[in-house]
Amino acid sequence: MAVVLLACAAAWSGPAAGQEERPEITPGNRPVPRKKDAQPRAVAVLQLGANGKASLVPIAILVNGKFWDASAYKADPVPMALDSGVVYEAERTGSSQGLFTVGSALHSNAANAPIPWLGTGAWVPAGTEKPSADHKETAAVPVGMNTDEGPPRLSRTPGNAPPENTPAKPSTAPPPPSSSGPRSDDEPPRLSKPAGQPPAHAPGSAPSSNPSGSDQTSSKSKDSPADKRAGDQPAVPVSDSGTAEANRPRLRRGKPAESFADDDIPGYSKPGASSSSKPDAKAAPTTAAGPVELIPAISDAAGPQPHSYVFQWLKDEEGEKRKQLQELARQQLHAYLEAQAKAKITPASQTAKATHRPAAKKALEPVLENEKFIAYDLWNTNQPVMIYTADAHMPAPAPGAQGGVETDRQYSITLVGYPDIYNSLRTIYSGVTDQFHLDITPRLELVDAVDADGDNRGELLFRETSDAGSGWIIYRATADKLWKMYDSLNPE
Repeated sequence: MAVVLLACAAAWSGPAAGQEERPEITPGNRPVPRKKDAQPRAVAVLQLGANGKASLVPIAILVNGKFWDASAYKADPVPMALDSGVVYEAERTGSSQGLFTVGSALHSNAANAPIPWLGTGAWVPAGTEKPSADHKETAAVPVGMNTDEGPPRLSRTPGNAPPENTPAKPSTAPPPPSSSGPRSDDEPPRLSKPAGQPPAHAPGSAPSSNPSGSDQTSSKSKDSPADKRAGDQPAVPVSDSGTAEANRPRLRRGKPAESFADDDIPGYSKPGASSSSKPDAKAAPTTAAGPVELIPAISDAAGPQPHSYVFQWLKDEEGEKRKQLQELARQQLHAYLEAQAKAKITPASQTAKATHRPAAKKALEPVLENEKFIAYDLWNTNQPVMIYTADAHMPAPAPGAQGGVETDRQYSITLVGYPDIYNSLRTIYSGVTDQFHLDITPRLELVDAVDADGDNRGELLFRETSDAGSGWIIYRATADKLWKMYDSLNPE
């Protein structure tokens, strides 16, 4: 009997032991793959000037699960990301800010240009869209009443024919699609017109309002509509980039937009203007009208809807985490300076004097400037991923104190961390650098969080500056580290 009871007890204790050993699900490690037949997804940066003008910098394009350089992908001769009529949705912290429609593309002939391609077009902020002219508000009107013409009139049943003395109204329905000529399966049906008539408008573009029937714009044209004359347009849509090919992937497209003068384009300098091959590490993009704001932009014909990555802090929680990252930044800078001092080669006489030098009572604290602290809910788990960036320099030593640290050198600090299950700060990235060590650790400037691969989770977009120049880098935040997804300066 005792043996039976012991066996029953052992069998009953099995599930409890299994529950205690249940592995913890770590956020950020659950992949959400896109469909195999998913459309390409382009990532860009919208440069918004203080004068309200905007330009677009292509960064990367995701095709079949791999990122490619958007400034070179299918550039025949214009990159696919800057085709006329491609629509980008600008997103700040995951929330839509407006739509940018590419009108034309500008190319720099400089060998070391930081931005080889730049897109111009129309920028429409969210909430300022004009109502469509073809759309008419319809209210609930009783059958048989016509509010546009005269008094109410009776209408017949749809199955009854009109009397003979009533003139038949001209039909407004479009003619059936023509069956002459091949058509690819991925393109919508198009109407065919008799010889000598202008071509039909491209898919996704608004119908022409010109009563003469002349085609004024084309969604596949590479030139600005203002640069063409109505009488010089050919009988077929003009396309130098091959957008009409059936095997060319398509981004989110719309009606082509008119560009504007070169003087109003943010981030664009006229040919012949003085420019440096290596940009300043601390310089921010500016124009004559003021600084330029960088906003991530996405173009995807069938991607997920954008959602916010804003993290809502509890009371006094944000200040506590900021202080933790500030203290960690000072510690990382001290460690960086110690490593630089050990790697520095000094004469033997100075080394002997340093050994007899009394130890300093207290190390000088670095001065932190241009601090930026922000937290995102990238994993949709209400767990913050915190990013802290700052510039720092060491203060001058007191009179009579032994120096040894360069006080005029500027340092750049970037920290990324999140609180673990014990509410302790866990660092997943730490980078300290200066202008003489950009080849080892680049300087990172946070742009914003963006869903780069369309899996409904946010990634971190940085603007990086190294000895090779200025570029863009996309990181995916996990529980252990930042995983590099794309680097424009070091493409794999």
